Amino acid sequence: MKVRHIVLGLLSITVIAPLLFYTDRFGTFVNPPSRRDFLDDVGAFTVSGDNTRHLNVLQHQETSTLKEPIGVVYSGQSTESFPNVTREHTSTRVFYATEEERQQQLSNPIRQVVDRATHNLTTALDSRPNASDISAVKLEQKPTQPARKIDQKERSDNKRNRQTEPADAQVCRLKDQLIRAKLYLSLPSIKNNPHVTRELRQRVKEVTRSLGDATKDTDLPKNAVDKMKAMEQSLEKAKQVQDDCATVVKKLRAMLHSSEEQLRVHKKQTMFLTQLTAKTLPKGLHCLPLRLTSEYYSLNSSQQNFPNQQKLEDPRQYHYALFSDNILAAAVVVNSTVSHAKHPLNHVFHIVTDGLNYVAMKMWFLGNPPGKATIQVQNIEEFTWLNASYSPVLKQLGSPSMIEYYFRAHRANSDQNLKFRNPKYLSILNHLRFYLPEIFPKLNKVLFLDDDIVVQKDLTGLWSLDLKGNVNGAVETCGESFHRFDRYLNFSNPLISKNFDPHACGWAYGMNIFDLDEWRRQNITEVYHGWQRLNRDRQLWKLGTLPPGLITFWKRTYSLNKSWHVLGLGYNPNVNQREIEEAAVIHYNGNLKPWLEIAIPKYKNYWAKYVDSDVMYLRECNINP
Repeated sequence: MKVRHIVLGLLSITVIAPLLFYTDRFGTFVNPPSRRDFLDDVGAFTVSGDNTRHLNVLQHQETSTLKEPIGVVYSGQSTESFPNVTREHTSTRVFYATEEERQQQLSNPIRQVVDRATHNLTTALDSRPNASDISAVKLEQKPTQPARKIDQKERSDNKRNRQTEPADAQVCRLKDQLIRAKLYLSLPSIKNNPHVTRELRQRVKEVTRSLGDATKDTDLPKNAVDKMKAMEQSLEKAKQVQDDCATVVKKLRAMLHSSEEQLRVHKKQTMFLTQLTAKTLPKGLHCLPLRLTSEYYSLNSSQQNFPNQQKLEDPRQYHYALFSDNILAAAVVVNSTVSHAKHPLNHVFHIVTDGLNYVAMKMWFLGNPPGKATIQVQNIEEFTWLNASYSPVLKQLGSPSMIEYYFRAHRANSDQNLKFRNPKYLSILNHLRFYLPEIFPKLNKVLFLDDDIVVQKDLTGLWSLDLKGNVNGAVETCGESFHRFDRYLNFSNPLISKNFDPHACGWAYGMNIFDLDEWRRQNITEVYHGWQRLNRDRQLWKLGTLPPGLITFWKRTYSLNKSWHVLGLGYNPNVNQREIEEAAVIHYNGNLKPWLEIAIPKYKNYWAKYVDSDVMYLRECNINP
């Protein structure tokens, strides 16, 4: 007890007096703090100046400010002595809870004296005989975490924040820096400063080298961040040299105008080159029909015929119509369909091609038969009933105005119509879909397939669908405005505006089930011919088969479930992956066909896996899909 009195006496001189005269703690004697305040103070105590060592009697929370405790639990005998401790040492709050306050504390000698006294008091209290009477003090606090767990949580939060950033954030920043650097280099004030000019040019070279062809941050080299920081420093120097905002704005506008003009020119060139590529075939696809034709004529007559020809006119079978001059594309359509058919023996494929590819197409399927399915290859030139006197579109395709439209010089100058100058529109094969009842006079239903599709499921369910008196069963394409009627038809013409709705849903060609009995009953072919005669000067619609199809089957089309037919793989890189996987048929409509080098890479495998690269003809023609 004597020791205690001595210590308290010394403290009253060294601690209490300075606090009364030099600190803002005088009010604490007038209004003594509560027990809760004491607990807050004790929880912030440090021992021997070490911020990482805390009083073990309290649960410590590793944050800049302790959360308010919900309750306090004391041992039986400690309730009497605890308040006395609080009153004696209300001045012992720690003044450096934050880093900023700690800096202030280091420069304040009064506070240093107080901290030393606090340390002495803590030591004295710990060494007194009845210090063990306080058996436990537990706080019911909000859940706390050890320091290690908090660090891990902060790291995970930072990682999550990085993941939410765009994958090309650094790439975009580097590109922006290059634009700013080039802007500064073009300003007179920077040109007159050789040191800044040299530094900026050096930084431009470094950033350009680091950026390369990167499109994502993961493509950047490890030193890209250092180059970015160095460039930012150089840009700040240039900013200090050039402080005329009006000049910078004027130069930026000029750069923007120049970039927009270059973009317009590049878009025009890209459109022309894409259309040109789409019109051509790779060398391998030119080689293939030549090689097959040569092989066909080496066969004897008995080897040149397909088996099971008695099924060709049997309406109980599942009949497919495919009109194509592309042998490899037709092979993929047949292979993918047969591979998913539950009963291939009941499926019949009717392929119609032109005279140039007839023998080669026949030879392909003779050498690569479609399993148990039946195949027929026909030559369109043998359809003697299909002539210019019967078909208005055939007459138009051979007219001088049409030939001039396709083959005149300087076609690139009128790029707005460039998409309609694809040679497929000159081919009667493209219009043969409007003559299905004439081609198959004894059939009552036919499933029409384009040659740029891939079948991923069994299609036999389509023949049992009730089309509700309609002729055509197709998937509607109403998701976007350009798939509606006003995108394809000229509604400024009264013939169109009077008969059709500009906002009506379009539908897709490429996978269509046709009721040929209903077709004949409604005389659909004559409806088609009538509209083709009215469009002889191309005032109702441009070329192609979808616009006349929309007109011909107006209010005669039954909407199929969207999962039957998914489009866009020939032009849209953002088709929903799940829709592709679940689709019965995927369609590469557009210019980016899967057999061309310009195909969208991530969609190509859906098509390529149905091409047997071990076939001799493909190896000889160096075709590697």
